[in-house]
Amino acid sequence: MSFVARQALSVTRTASRSSRLLSSSSVLRKDFVQDMYLKELKVYKPAPKAANDHVGSVKEFSAPAPPQVPALPTDLASELARYDATEPVSAPSVTSAEGGHATSEATEADAFLSFLEADVPKEVHH
Repeated sequence: MSFVARQALSVTRTASRSSRLLSSSSVLRKDFVQDMYLKELKVYKPAPKAANDHVGSVKEFSAPAPPQVPALPTDLASELARYDATEPVSAPSVTSAEGGHATSEATEADAFLSFLEADVPKEVHH
């Protein structure tokens, strides 16, 4: 090997060794704000609460009255017989006056639907 090649090789070896020794990470700095926060957090003591602090802001609990047990009828058979004997009430029949009212509502609904289905008139541009 020539003298120049040996010199270049030794320079690269020493440079690689020295670069291995150096750290590429930045210098660690203390975070003063975080340290102050943690110190104050450790020192903080909450004020003790009195036993009667809740008075005035909380209602006293009172249990509701228990529900009454439903009473069964004493003579169930006679009540069922009376229920069976009654005639069922039917719906009121439609009278002619109400029928006319129903048809007018139908025509109004049809007119409204036809209005909705109609094309929108085009505006005249000036």
